[in-house]
Amino acid sequence: MRRKIGSPISMIRRGCCLVLLLILPVHAKMDLVTLPKRDGVQVTIYNSADLTLVRETRELTLQKGINRLQFSWANTLIDPTSLEMLPKAQADKLAIEDLTYPPRTQNLGVWTIKSQVSGKVPVEITYLTSGLDWRAFYMGTLSGDEKTMRLEGYVRVGNRSGEDYEDAQVRLIVGKVHLLDQIAELAQRQYPYGAPAGYRPRYERQSDSKAKNEMSPESGEGDKPDTTVALGYMMLMDRAAAPKEIIKEGLSEYFLYTIEGKETIPNEWAKRLPSLGPFDVPVVNLYKYEEEQYGAGVVRFLSFTNDEAHKLGQTPIPDGMLRVFRTSDEAGHLSYEGQSEFKYIPVNEKVELNLGGVENVVVTPTLMNFKTENFTFDSDRNVSGWDEVKTFKIEVKNTRPVAVKVEIQRNFPGLKWDLTPDGDCGLYEKVDLDTVKFTLELLPRSQKEFHYTVREYQGKRAE
Repeated sequence: MRRKIGSPISMIRRGCCLVLLLILPVHAKMDLVTLPKRDGVQVTIYNSADLTLVRETRELTLQKGINRLQFSWANTLIDPTSLEMLPKAQADKLAIEDLTYPPRTQNLGVWTIKSQVSGKVPVEITYLTSGLDWRAFYMGTLSGDEKTMRLEGYVRVGNRSGEDYEDAQVRLIVGKVHLLDQIAELAQRQYPYGAPAGYRPRYERQSDSKAKNEMSPESGEGDKPDTTVALGYMMLMDRAAAPKEIIKEGLSEYFLYTIEGKETIPNEWAKRLPSLGPFDVPVVNLYKYEEEQYGAGVVRFLSFTNDEAHKLGQTPIPDGMLRVFRTSDEAGHLSYEGQSEFKYIPVNEKVELNLGGVENVVVTPTLMNFKTENFTFDSDRNVSGWDEVKTFKIEVKNTRPVAVKVEIQRNFPGLKWDLTPDGDCGLYEKVDLDTVKFTLELLPRSQKEFHYTVREYQGKRAE
């Protein structure tokens, strides 16, 4: 941001620039005044769209009468059609009459302000920009017994907008917003509302004028002033002054986070900011074995609920990546346990995070016996039905220094079957028509073994 500007042209540099033009009585000299720096700025960043709402507060020095404020958004991703200005004091004595975009200029707008007072007046300038983004990530540290997890949340805010934001209040929006236009595309238009109707580039107009002179040199048409730009400018001003049509579309639920304090986010920089916690959250560690879904290994899951009982529940938790560590000794050294990405967690909703496969908890099923019996025959003495009887041994081994809970699911795709467990199989339940689940708890560095026999009815026997 350049603070001192020598001419309107010199201000079209990096960043959005503001210059106050004080228009004195007719025929008086136009003075160029340096605008004070921002008194404050607030950025509200959406994570589901390339969209940021910026609110700046500045103190203008105005004189009675007409004042003009020149705003440049060169080399930024600001959407000029979103520019708004509101007085923060003496609003009844100020009239912001229009915002115009001069012809044959790019990235430049001029506000006309009619003031009944002289002196300093605070104003708020708002606009939409592109190029700012944020992403949430989390660190979870399990206690030694793994019954609680210290949860800390952070956000990484990146700035590629072309503008520095110093001492900014940062607010983050969680949820999906639907955009009719992409802000980055609007920011890079040659004309804020598109080319004025009837406008053609100068070289085309010059070619037309030259052709007319060559065809009819006596007509003098080529000597007439070109009114295309003036006509286009007038039409553009009419369009800018007309009230904008507002198209409303339904938005899904969203939540606003405000980062405490103020942060400076320079252009082309990224910054990590705290967003959540730390909280000591009760958690459940669960090890799952299901060959059809996870293969031959055991997969570890970590679950908790975003509610008051789990020391949470005040706000939704933005989607992001959780990396889980564990306190491994009295000195506080950490061991890496795994990581998982998760979606937005509303208040009072339970989340189960897949931390990946493990090798320190092992489930080994072994087919111990197989036989067929109870054959039935049709009228032609062909086999029409039978029973398949399988006996499995399930070995479960925990080599970890802490107790674990293991969930084993076995699937039987047949139409009809019966199962008889034998031994210490923990909690046994039938989940659905083709699935049973065994839930066992194992002490540190221990193992268990149980058996089950399943009878599957085939053919007519299934009827």
